[in-house]
Amino acid sequence: MSAKTYQVRTYGCQMNVHDSERLSGLLEDAGYVRAPGDTDDADVVVFNTCAVRENADNKLYGNLGHLAPKKASRPGMQIAVGGCLAQKDRDTIVRRAPWVDVVFGTHNIGSLPVLLERARVEQEAQVEIAESLEAFPSTLPTRRESAYAAWVSISVGCNNTCTFCIVPALRGKEKDRRPGDILAEVEALVAEGVTEITLLGQNVNAYGSDIGDREAFSKLLRACGKVEGLERVRFTSPHPRDFTDDVIAAMAETENVMPQLHMPLQSGSDRVLKAMRRSYRQERFLGIIEKVRASIPDAAISTDIIVGFPGETEEDFEQTLHTVREARFAQAFTFQYSKRPGTPAAEMDGQIPKEVVQARYERLVALQEEISWAENRRQVGRTLEVMVAEGEGRKDGATRRLSGRAPDNRLVHFTRPDGDVPRPGDMATVEVTYAAPHHLLAEGAVLGVRRTRAGDAWERRNAAPEAGPRGVMLGLPTVGVPEQPPAAPGGCTAR
Repeated sequence: MSAKTYQVRTYGCQMNVHDSERLSGLLEDAGYVRAPGDTDDADVVVFNTCAVRENADNKLYGNLGHLAPKKASRPGMQIAVGGCLAQKDRDTIVRRAPWVDVVFGTHNIGSLPVLLERARVEQEAQVEIAESLEAFPSTLPTRRESAYAAWVSISVGCNNTCTFCIVPALRGKEKDRRPGDILAEVEALVAEGVTEITLLGQNVNAYGSDIGDREAFSKLLRACGKVEGLERVRFTSPHPRDFTDDVIAAMAETENVMPQLHMPLQSGSDRVLKAMRRSYRQERFLGIIEKVRASIPDAAISTDIIVGFPGETEEDFEQTLHTVREARFAQAFTFQYSKRPGTPAAEMDGQIPKEVVQARYERLVALQEEISWAENRRQVGRTLEVMVAEGEGRKDGATRRLSGRAPDNRLVHFTRPDGDVPRPGDMATVEVTYAAPHHLLAEGAVLGVRRTRAGDAWERRNAAPEAGPRGVMLGLPTVGVPEQPPAAPGGCTAR
């Protein structure tokens, strides 16, 4: 009898992407096999949902409706809904979509295989929503999408009360992992061939605040710097409130911590920041940027910005434009404000007309495009060591190109060499010849290729038929939640 197949569909932030790797690992540990491609023919379809993105509920129910006739024609097919929207709409999903078999919350990832089996045996929907975390999900089996890069959660939850964000209500209060457990996972990943890790936290640099060590995050960065074989360390997303001088020093002094920083601004107006309950102001934010650039001159800094928050005036918006001009972000993820049920901002007076928000949004995007392009042009002529990414990269006519990430995380397309072709995870040294707003181009010959353990791991994975085309399984020992109340995970755009 052939194994049952599964498909996990992921929406939202980096934390959800990492959670989906765990869901895949759990299902494969239970004997399921990933279904090929984006087929609707999987025996189990899991939706890992987001409650932050616009129209998240409409998209979910639209997708569930699309699958309803497929499920009706295929006895034994199962549908599961998890993630933030499941945590929020726990009482309505099965009522609105009675063909769903399992609903599980953000703290119930480890229960999915059991819930699927119970739904199969009892022939009725299973709903399990825990209100708090019992064990860190990073301890679960994980089917990683990359052989050379990995996410590592250092905390779960958020203690902030931003008025536009519902995440704290869905992910719970902040809980820190023990530093030793984090480093054990990092070392295990490096032993598997990983050379780049990204530390995840809803408010990543608040790590350690609830256990009485305000410098725990900078200490963790320095500890990662001592892990032999780990070449690149990144983190997301920090909060300006907790971005202290010891973190900047650790970034500057730890060789494998990359010169990259994603720090959400949200608004450049002090009045709007106060309404958002963001515990910093424009001067504080720009001061952090100035300190980072003084210590790490080549740092590429990106951000998140919300346009059209309730009550935002033209003067407020001009303050955002001023901050963007001063900060000179390499990249900005810009969002038009829209109501999120359950957030204080949804009930605020002064909701901005859609056409005004759209016009401001277009002005902001145009300004940031101009800045991004100018900042990228400063890279022309530089020699960079690029970590080669999965896939073939761009093709322009007869020229075949590979792609990868520079140390500062800029995307670089480069000419594929005829001889020693670098594998994903290998390092290629190239000279930048052209800059576009969103990528760099190195059109000349590759100056050098450094074959790495990460490239070896990618080659081993793809040479093993039983491993399938993608994915690496990593099992870790079970580790409980710290006894003391702890701190945060994430990568949510609402940060």
